[in-house]
Amino acid sequence: MAITGAFIFTSALVLAFAYTSCQDDRGMKTSFYGIFQIPSPWMPFAMLLVIFIMDSPGSALIAATGIVAAHLHDFLTRLWPEFGGGTNLVPTPAFIRRLFATRTTTTTRRVYGTAVAPPEASGSSASGPLPESWKSRGSGHRLGGN
Repeated sequence: MAITGAFIFTSALVLAFAYTSCQDDRGMKTSFYGIFQIPSPWMPFAMLLVIFIMDSPGSALIAATGIVAAHLHDFLTRLWPEFGGGTNLVPTPAFIRRLFATRTTTTTRRVYGTAVAPPEASGSSASGPLPESWKSRGSGHRLGGN
């Protein structure tokens, strides 16, 4: 509020979400308004340009705070700890981690990333794509064959 004089930061939040999601799509192209093909990481900046042209420079300044906040959060929680050798300076609260925790059985930390095994099928020794009700139906037969 001190820099922009704004009380509502909805456009900043939208641009922060766009910036965060587009950072994982490096090397990909995305369609901007269905007309232009641009690199995916440029999408938030293209959105900012549209806000600047269609609304006002003041609104673009407010929206730009979302990009700054998202970049700072990405740097402090992901880039600095993984590539800079530092620690996570903005840790996620424990209740949020528990709320969104994935249920995995095996996690293996490797030099090039983390390998996560899928959860075990409960009560079944044979795994497969079929639900339990279909596993007792037999092997089936090809249609039109003898």
